[in-house]
Amino acid sequence: MRIGVDYYPEQWDKSLWRKDAELMAETGVSIVRLAEFAWSRLEPEEGSFDFSWLDEAVQIFSENGIEVVLCTPTNCPPLWLYEKHPEIIQTGADGRRIQIGIRGHRCINSSVFLEYAKRITDEMTRHYSGNSSVIAWQIDNELEAYPCCCEECRADFRNWLIEKYGTVDNINKAFGNSVWSGEYSSITQIQPPSAYPKAWQNPALCLDYWRFTSGCTAEYVRLLSSVIRKNCPGIQITTNTWFCENMPDLYDMFSELDFVSYDNYPPVRIPKNPDEFYSHAFHLDFMRGIKQQNFWIMEQLSGLTGSWAPMAPTPRPGQIKGYALQAIAHGADTVVHFRWRTAITGAEMHWHGILDHSGALNRRYSEFRELCKILPKLEPVNGAEIYSETAILYSPESECAFKIQPQTDGFYYLEQMKYFHAAFTKYGANIDVISSEADLSRYKIVIAPSLYVNNEQVTKKLKRYVSEGGTLVMTCRSGVKDENNNCIMDALPAVFKELVGAEVVEYDPIGWSEQSVAANDGKAFSCKQWCDVLKLNTAESLAEYADSFYKGAPAVTVNKYGRGTAYYIGTVGKMDFYEDFAGKIMEQCGLSKLDGLPTGTEITTRTDGECDYIFIFNNSENDVEINLPETMYSLMDSADKEKVKLKPFEMDVLRK
Repeated sequence: MRIGVDYYPEQWDKSLWRKDAELMAETGVSIVRLAEFAWSRLEPEEGSFDFSWLDEAVQIFSENGIEVVLCTPTNCPPLWLYEKHPEIIQTGADGRRIQIGIRGHRCINSSVFLEYAKRITDEMTRHYSGNSSVIAWQIDNELEAYPCCCEECRADFRNWLIEKYGTVDNINKAFGNSVWSGEYSSITQIQPPSAYPKAWQNPALCLDYWRFTSGCTAEYVRLLSSVIRKNCPGIQITTNTWFCENMPDLYDMFSELDFVSYDNYPPVRIPKNPDEFYSHAFHLDFMRGIKQQNFWIMEQLSGLTGSWAPMAPTPRPGQIKGYALQAIAHGADTVVHFRWRTAITGAEMHWHGILDHSGALNRRYSEFRELCKILPKLEPVNGAEIYSETAILYSPESECAFKIQPQTDGFYYLEQMKYFHAAFTKYGANIDVISSEADLSRYKIVIAPSLYVNNEQVTKKLKRYVSEGGTLVMTCRSGVKDENNNCIMDALPAVFKELVGAEVVEYDPIGWSEQSVAANDGKAFSCKQWCDVLKLNTAESLAEYADSFYKGAPAVTVNKYGRGTAYYIGTVGKMDFYEDFAGKIMEQCGLSKLDGLPTGTEITTRTDGECDYIFIFNNSENDVEINLPETMYSLMDSADKEKVKLKPFEMDVLRK
């Protein structure tokens, strides 16, 4: 396990480099990330490469026992390249090139840009091949499924469609282009979705355009990784990601990389509303599930954030340390903090690092230092993995389709997943967030919220999983669309109708309005956003609507299917509904369940096959006390304990 920092030697006077490296080493930093935005310094003129300054920085860190992650600087081409080849600049939906001067404005499909990107990557990786201080490479920075509309992207998109569908007539049929006289008579008429809102445009076109752009991003990663592997065989390669608006298919993007890296910036304000999500436990489990293995944090919260947005509050005492340990609890083996020094120039000068602009050793530094000193205590956990009996399925195509056509006010696909995740973690359960196409055989419970776009292979797999004894939970807005993002001509949930044993006779998108649901055990819950009015076929009702003209109609059902069980939730509840539901289903499936955990307490278990390591994190602003079911040894305090007392954002790690 390692704690590190992001460092930008090109932004600082050389007189600071050795001073910073020595303080990092004394603090406990063991790894730094360098050069992600430094193309103009590495190739100041076309074909003239200068690695001398970076060599010096790498050598200084090496002398201080600090390992290095180097980045391909391809996110920020130098201005001389933009000036010579303006055609490499991304083009917006309005047909105009994006204004340059900040980061990320290259078109990753431009054949000209790709040649330059391959060249700098080739030169850089050959130069550092065999350097024992360089232990990994990061490709580019926070890649997206860029919606570039330059002529090269337009041509590539048309070719992609022809390769997929064969003919223009087939494209017309797949897209349903008879609507609004939208039928193509020539391939040249096909354009990426324009500047109009996506909801005004052809949903099939929009989804395929996202598939195309996402695939381009994955192909770009594969291209640069092949250059790195040729010159640096055996070295590990990654790229860093986050939950961005144009998020690509991360399963595809990381498929040929060695590990996932995530940029983790948890909010520092703790909301009073229990239905407002703030914990990044879901994000961390999501990242671990991309490759279903431990991962890295490549950028971790170090101070108050704010650059293109107003500054957020400063992290509260305990949050810098606590949120790094939270990441480790969920499977991060390396946590790299952004950044060591706060920038004094440029757009990110108010996105704070460990040290403020003054460079003085502050409260945040003291807490970061404490974190570094904790890491040796956690060495027994190194390599231990997380095993879960419950999984939540994520469909990138469904999320994209929901963005194209919003369903109702407040309906958010990832929020459906977060409700279930928070509910099961309330009882101390490990949760995997995985691709809808992943293997399900190891899980007792599978949650598949709002599988909006049908994938035939996924549908068959879910039916097989339940028929062989699995427990599946599905929700409203499942089975609505076919693979082309067109509505399926059948009663919902269409392809899942037999599986859930019920069908939707009517639905009511109620948005921010609230109604009530009465459960069979007498409990009442509020519901919002969406109401599927269900008709029972082979299923049984577990809860009914208590309001509106469909009062008494089933809202939640359960159905026996083969040897397994399928639940269907036809509405969106609040946190208390999901906690009640998760508690019941865990008991029915024989899963271990902890009751009475204090609000904000998160428990995660990592195991090495011999010992379980239980991470107890107080993600709240209140002191908590937890009685343990048996005496356990604390790695933090080197003592046996019968109870755990935690201050706000404090963590204990127990060996069982």
